[in-house]
Parts: sequence; structure tokens; C-alpha cells
Amino acid sequence: ERPDVDKVYMTYVSALYGGGGWPLTVFLSPNLKPLMGGTYFPPDDKYGRPGFKTILRKVKEAWDTKRDALEKSGNVVIEQLRDALSAKANFQDVPNDVAVLYVDQCVEKLASSYDPKFGGFGSAPKFPRPVEDCIMLYKFRKHMEARQESEAQNIMKMVTHTLQCMARGGVHDHVGGGFHRYSVDECWHVPHFEKMLYDQGQIANVYLDTYVITGDEYYSSVARDILDYLRRDMIGEDGEIFSAEDADSAEYEGAPRKKEGSFYVWTSQEIEDTLGENAELFKNHYYVKSSGNCDLSGMSDPHNEFSGKNVLIERKPGSLMASKYGKSVDEYYGILGECRQKLFDVRSKRPRPHLDDKVIVSWNGLAISAFARASQILKSGPPGTKFYFPVAGCDPVEYLQVAEKAANFIKEKLYDASSKRLHHSYRNGPAKAPGFLDDYAFLINALLDLYEYGGKIEWLLWAVELQVIQDELFLDKQGGGYFNTPGEDPSVLLRVKEDYDGAEPSGNSMAAINMVRLSSIFDAAKSEGYKRNVEHLLAVFETRLKELGIALPLMCCAADMLTVPSRKQVVLVGNKASPEFQDMVAAAFSSYDPNRTVSDELSGCIICLT
Repeated sequence: ERPDVDKVYMTYVSALYGGGGWPLTVFLSPNLKPLMGGTYFPPDDKYGRPGFKTILRKVKEAWDTKRDALEKSGNVVIEQLRDALSAKANFQDVPNDVAVLYVDQCVEKLASSYDPKFGGFGSAPKFPRPVEDCIMLYKFRKHMEARQESEAQNIMKMVTHTLQCMARGGVHDHVGGGFHRYSVDECWHVPHFEKMLYDQGQIANVYLDTYVITGDEYYSSVARDILDYLRRDMIGEDGEIFSAEDADSAEYEGAPRKKEGSFYVWTSQEIEDTLGENAELFKNHYYVKSSGNCDLSGMSDPHNEFSGKNVLIERKPGSLMASKYGKSVDEYYGILGECRQKLFDVRSKRPRPHLDDKVIVSWNGLAISAFARASQILKSGPPGTKFYFPVAGCDPVEYLQVAEKAANFIKEKLYDASSKRLHHSYRNGPAKAPGFLDDYAFLINALLDLYEYGGKIEWLLWAVELQVIQDELFLDKQGGGYFNTPGEDPSVLLRVKEDYDGAEPSGNSMAAINMVRLSSIFDAAKSEGYKRNVEHLLAVFETRLKELGIALPLMCCAADMLTVPSRKQVVLVGNKASPEFQDMVAAAFSSYDPNRTVSDELSGCIICLT
């Protein structure tokens, strides 16, 4: 609910102790300056670490005897952080010949950390970080444009192998759809079972892009799997999309405590009792064992918490397994789908993990984008495609309806039409927290996708309006770039210019790409204004882009997009209600091109007047 508050004190702990994390513990003076802090403290002294009760006694003693020194130290640290984090540009822009190198350097770094065995970049624990795949696909496109097919295919192999390993692994919920937060091991098997909305939206988009490039229905099926999970379990009556599902749940009704993964894991006996004659086939396919299957890595279950339990994982291709059982691939996948449906029905009777049903604008923006894009991209699938549970196999148009309904919820419940400002979140009414940079930037991106993939001018006009407000509230007009908060709440001690593209993109990276897209839609004067703001923003982060581009993959893409002489413009003319026009729209999105803008004739007329 308050990422702005969290950012202040997480920055403090990270700066002082070299790392942060949750739970976050920070002791504050009455004027909210941090005095000391850390992350997790156990209840009692253990393994050479002070327990929380010891910490409390030490803090009280220090406060009673060294109060002035503590408060002075807190003031000094905040001032130093304020200076360090209010980065300003030395120049108004970044030279084009430098900007084009950022993508290359970032991709080179990522490629050097690629895991050829299990996919992904880096070692365990493995987090899906979709921005990594985004820049790899972006570089794939650049290689193809330069006719460097060998280099392009090398990059594509890294992305497709990663996405296949993720989808086959236990980090993917095979029974209910969607992805868990991360894998504790290197093989994407045993996850931290929490499910976050920001992951679902971004991961779905990566699978959609990969489907467009490869034409392989495998990737479109995984994208549908994610979106259908959201439709079924994470959307409220008015179209709002909820935030998360917890990792822990009771093993049975009335259990004294919750356990990680209880809702998702299976014993071999449970599967046999549920699936009957197909149990053996299913168990072989998903590596289910009576002793439990969390044995693929020493990091999978170091404390034997899942002894006798199974986290479903596909270790062999379905086509190979189908051949082993003497069945056609369709028949084999049909059996697996029926089995998953039966297990889903049994699982539905278990105590569910807690649903975090607050509605966060930024995370809804990421999901709206995926639903809007899927509505056109998935139209290119061949007729007669078969779908297997938990994929519903709906008409892609239904995804556009989901996206529009979610956007309308935000406009009706989380947007003040008089001030034109957003609220950050909603639960039984809007929260007091104002909208932050991420809320504006992620929603603007979603509205541009709704406009391009859905064709309604109203979404473009709202995006333009929100961009104006974003500039008023967050833009550093002298120093360049965007602060993360409006700076109107004196109790929030730091205004930060975020640049790290982590589990979520940074607001600055998304804002840069939004303005590149907007600059290609509007006439010269307005277009130049957007471009100048992007140039100034990139200049703020020039050192980071040059020296640590791997931390800013999406911003690297934005820098390259800005150097493209002219974005490809696709203008569609015709009767928007006709099937022929809709076929043209789908055809426009049947190839992967991040430097393309799609609009229609009517929109073009209105854009000239805006």
C-alpha cells in the first residue's frame, strides 16, 4: 500500500548494511528519521545473531543514553541519501552512437550468466525477471534486421529454452495456471508458492511475444494459461484485478498453523485415489514419487519440509511420453488435461491461500497490457486448435473485454476526474496513498496497448491526459527524469529517481518507452516535447546505463528506440465493425516489432486536432 514509505527505509538499510529484504525492521525517532535497522531478526539469540528481544533492549539502552547522537546520525544519513538519490543530468541528452551500445552491453552481460542446462540468467534462487527476456527479444529483432541470423537464433535459443524450463517446472502451477514467485533451486522446480499479479502480466507478455516470433502454439498456450488463471481466480465483480495469493495455507480445515505450499503439493496416494487408471501415466509425466519428488537439487528442500510430497514438474517432452504409452499426442494431452481438471476439483476443496484482494493501479496496468495484446496476437492461431485444462480456449476477443473492464474500474474508482489524479490502491474504497510514478507509467503503457490493440480513441486521450499529470507531479524539469513520489507528503523523507528494472520495471524505464510511443503518434511540436523529456531522462541515468546496463534492461531498450530514425507506422482504414477490418488489425500484430505503432484512420484525424 505504501511503496514510498518502504522505499525510504529499505534504502537506508541497504545503504548501511549492504543489502535489504523483507521483513524490514527499522527503528525511527519521533520525527521519523531512521536510527538503526535490519531485515529478519529471530525471536531469540541464535547462530550468533541477536534475537529481536535483545535488539529491543539494545535500542532502548541506546535511546536512553545516546539519544542526541542517534538523532544526529539519522539526520546525516537521510541528507546523504537525499543528495545521492536526487540524480541530475549533466547534459540534455545521450549521443546516439553511445545509446545504441547499451542494448549490446546488457545482452552480452546477460548471455554470460545464462544457464544452458536449466535456462534463465544467473543461479538459484531463480526469479522470473521478464525484462531480461524483453531485451533479449529486442536484440533478436535487431540482429534479424541486420541479417545476422546466426546471432539472432543464438539469442532466441536462450529465451525459448528459459521459457520452456519455466513452464515445465514447478514454478508454474500446472493444475490451476499462472506462475509462482520464484524457484528456490536452479531447475525451476520447488517454488516460493506466492502468486503475484505483476509477475502474471509481464510473463504472459513475454510468452505472447515469443509466440509471435516462433509461431509455436506452446507459447500461446502458456500465455492463455496465465490469463485464464487471472480470469478465474483474481478478478472481482466489477472487473478489478486483485494483487496476490499467499504461499501459505492450512493443510486441512482447523489446522493450527499454515504451511508453505500446502494448497499446491500432492502425495502419490492422493493422485492415485483421484485419477484411478490414469494415475500411473500422470505420475510418470509429472515425476511423482511415493517418497516425494523434491530431490532434483540440494537446494530444493534442504529442511525436508516436503518429505513425501510432490511438486509437479515435466521432465520429458509430452511427445516422447505419448509415444511410450502408444498414444497420439492429442490423445495423451487430452488425458493429462482431464487429470488436471480432476485434481483441480479436489484441490478446490482444500483451505485456500489468503487472497490479497486490494487493487493496485500499477499492477493492474501490467495485466491490462497482457490482456489487450492477447486479444489480437492470439487470433493468429490456426483454426481447430485444441486446448487442455486449465486453458479455457476462449475467443481472444474476451481478453479485450477483461482489459477494458479493468481499465474502466480504475477510471471509475481510482481516478479523480476533477484533479485528474490517480489513487494508488483500492480496497473497500480508495486508499489514502496518492498514485505514484509506477501507477501513472504502467497505466499509460496499458492504455496505449488498449488503444493500439483495441482501437478506441478514448484510451489514447486518457493516456495523454495522464502523461500531462505525471509530468506535473513527478518530472524534475531542471535535473531530468522522474521522482517516484509527488513530494507532497513531508513524512516521506526521500524522493527517489528509480532506475532498477527488477521484478517490475522501473517507472522511469516505462515512462521513457511510453513517451517514445507517444512521440510517434502526435504531430511535430508535441512529438518533440516527448522526445526531449526522454533524452533528458536518459542523460540522468547515463552512468548507470553505461556501467551497469544489466540492471536497466528496459531503459536500455528505450535508449535504442529513441535512436530509431522513424518508428514504423501502420494506419488501418475501413469499417471497424467489419470482419475484414478486424482481420487487418490481427495481421498488423502478427509479427514482432517493438518499434511499430498501429492506429486507424479516424484516430489519425483526432490526433491532428489534439
